[in-house]
Amino acid sequence: MDGTVLVADDDRTIRTVLTQALTRAGCKVHATSSLVTLMRWVEEGKGDLVISDVIMPDGNGLDTLPKIAEERPGLPVIVISAQNTIMTAIQAAEADAYDYLPKPFDLPDLMKRASKALETKRRVQQARPVIEERPTGGTEDLPLVGRTPVMQALYRLVARVMNTDLAVLITGESGTGKSLIARAIHDFSDRRTLPFVVAGAEELSTLDGPAAILSRARGGSVLFDEVSDLDADTQGRIVRMLDALSDTAPRVMATCQGDLMRQMEAGNFRQDLFYRLSGVTLNVPSLRERVDDIPLLAEHFLARAERDGVGTRRFSGSAMDLIRAYSWPGNVRQLENTIRRLVVTSPEEEIGRSEVEMVLGNQPEIEPLVGGGDGEKLSASVAKHLRRYFDLHGGVLPPPGLYQRILKEVEIPLIEIALDATGGNQAKCADLLGINRNTLRKKITDLDIRVTRRRKLM
Repeated sequence: MDGTVLVADDDRTIRTVLTQALTRAGCKVHATSSLVTLMRWVEEGKGDLVISDVIMPDGNGLDTLPKIAEERPGLPVIVISAQNTIMTAIQAAEADAYDYLPKPFDLPDLMKRASKALETKRRVQQARPVIEERPTGGTEDLPLVGRTPVMQALYRLVARVMNTDLAVLITGESGTGKSLIARAIHDFSDRRTLPFVVAGAEELSTLDGPAAILSRARGGSVLFDEVSDLDADTQGRIVRMLDALSDTAPRVMATCQGDLMRQMEAGNFRQDLFYRLSGVTLNVPSLRERVDDIPLLAEHFLARAERDGVGTRRFSGSAMDLIRAYSWPGNVRQLENTIRRLVVTSPEEEIGRSEVEMVLGNQPEIEPLVGGGDGEKLSASVAKHLRRYFDLHGGVLPPPGLYQRILKEVEIPLIEIALDATGGNQAKCADLLGINRNTLRKKITDLDIRVTRRRKLM
């Protein structure tokens, strides 16, 4: 473990213990009992990781997190606190802390988390400039931008699989940036100096196509784009190609819009190919699942338009509210095309709500059905999953308590989605669900559901 760690705690014993442990692990350590000193170090560019207490003599450590994020985006902060309440953990998460540990903490556990934070920051630092400065010649260049938990979780998973040899299956709706994720995995891996080859259906359909693809890849990476669209003969050629790979074989990745497992179970996709491609599955979230990233993406596209010489534009508050409320069935690609159109057609520097309404009025608002399978009812889908669950136990009954476990599996996403639809308004959510507000509050606490308030146009 290497890097510089900034430790802020008013307890001298804790400062000493952390300094000694981190130093033995190979880190440089700056320790202080003052948040003012901590912020000065951050502003000076010192530190690769911050470990901070909450209650300090000169302020609250949680209040400094937004300031640290503004001054040094990407600098991870691990919060430690003797205020062992659920609210402290929630506040730390809402302030985008990298991690939270209650006092007294387990030192080996803290060291593991610190090591992970330093490694993640190092990989993000290597990756971020390349992603954000990729040539912007067309709509294929969707930005890998996002601060929401689902995107941060995706980034962490990408970082973990980047330098493995596991096959990667990237799923998600059209326009989410699946191919960009594949390209990022290649560009930031140990294979970055070797070719990145996209294997198209036409090339794979010829007898010598797979051999030609391997020849071009030369140990780099091969991406099978939208594998669910490939016919049975082409799927068979890929299986034989993968079976013949040598030790110097390229990294194998694939993208897919639908539920590939469901297609396999329906007999529309080869089982042997599915298991060869799905070493690790990465799901790229739709824009509806990361609404809070929409303003960030909009800023990115407006800045791109300005760099391209189209002009300086900004959205009014009501216009951005409307953009956030739209369903975006075409995801990031649709958002980009819409903003490009607004930038070109808007006569004023500020794009107003009426202009957004005019453009969105000509576009579909219905969310796409992904993996629904010919209008399959929810009950039929649940029944299929339950049968699979029982089958996995090989004729032996599952552990007792199945009823409550299954209800919890359904209850959590139902409440989360209802809360999201009502902008985090618990009174509206309770009314929507048809339950008492106190009952909803208890379920939110018992099920550890995070509530984020935001304005909804409903």
